[in-house]
Amino acid sequence: MLRHRIDYRNTRNILYMHYFISVGEPSGDIHAAELIARLKELDPQARFTFLGGDLMTREAGTDPVIHYRDMAFMGFSEVLRNLRTIFGNLSKAKRAIIDSHCQALILVDYPSFNLKLARFATRHRIPVYYYISPKVWAWKEWRVKQLRRYVRRLYSILPFEVEFFRRHSMEVQYVGNPSLEEVDRRLSGVVPLDEFLRRHHLAPRPILALVPGSRRGEIRNNLPIMDAVARRHPDLQPVIAAAPGMDESFYRQYSTFPLVTGATFELMKYAEAALVTSGTATLECALAGTPQVVCYRANGVKLSYNIMKHLIKSPFVSLPNLIAGREVIPEMLVHLCTVDSVDARLCDILPGAPGRQLQLDGYRDMRSRLGVSLAAPTAARLIYDDLTRLTHTDTKK
Repeated sequence: MLRHRIDYRNTRNILYMHYFISVGEPSGDIHAAELIARLKELDPQARFTFLGGDLMTREAGTDPVIHYRDMAFMGFSEVLRNLRTIFGNLSKAKRAIIDSHCQALILVDYPSFNLKLARFATRHRIPVYYYISPKVWAWKEWRVKQLRRYVRRLYSILPFEVEFFRRHSMEVQYVGNPSLEEVDRRLSGVVPLDEFLRRHHLAPRPILALVPGSRRGEIRNNLPIMDAVARRHPDLQPVIAAAPGMDESFYRQYSTFPLVTGATFELMKYAEAALVTSGTATLECALAGTPQVVCYRANGVKLSYNIMKHLIKSPFVSLPNLIAGREVIPEMLVHLCTVDSVDARLCDILPGAPGRQLQLDGYRDMRSRLGVSLAAPTAARLIYDDLTRLTHTDTKK
């Protein structure tokens, strides 16, 4: 099956792998970089070709075929405007998979694009491993059929996904949550508050973190709401978490508050409270112990919200609520994401307000449900062991 793709060292009968990894977002770049590091520990001669970002570049020692910033398009209209680029990226990725002679394709979330690569790789008899399974329990549940058909092994970082996939006759292995490990590691090495303020030229005043997401559409829709809410709290120092690679001039269209780049976690850690666009940042903020309000405007009108309620199968959209199985943090979605409604929920979690301790108690419950497994080392070992068995079996045929 994979005989022509296997490389052996002449002096020792040890198999060295070439992995192709596909990532389409900044959070995937973080998780995939850690996975690369762990795979290198198991196989020091491993080679990597990838779609991803700067962190993966550092670990793999080579540049991406496509950088994720040229792949991340959000929403129907943005996708429609960039169809030519999307199809071009897909063609380029397929060519790179063939040209790399990889032994495995590892996908990290980003299902609209990655499932197309999974189908392509399967047709070319390349085993597919999905690290950080797509959130099909919330959106486009029909994709489970594609996962069953094209993915050899599926690894989850959310404990409740195991039962969901089991109901669909598909086994998935929970390997732990990388955000938990990353946050605990960062907490142990975070710079003191005064040093953080000095580095980023901030005043010694209580911080309100504004975390409007990493995509242009998210920032465009949510930062104006966050800015307006922040201006109602002159006693707080609003600070914007800027996404890597995003130009400062883009943020300046929507807010004049200070920007912090490359230190989103530290910003959330030292903030009194945070306004966060739904995504991985909500989980990181919860693990850092900072009360928050989820803001997700998304070109919000009531019609969009009603459509979304019928399409999304889960009762929540934010990871802390999904993991805890109840509302821990308020979710201000689409037309509900207004200045007045967000401000009301923010006021309820500021120091001395009744909702603050309730949210912190919910964080502790959520953390306990995540367990103690180390996601990247566990996934790397499972992928490497399975692929080694697969390739050794094939060479005997």
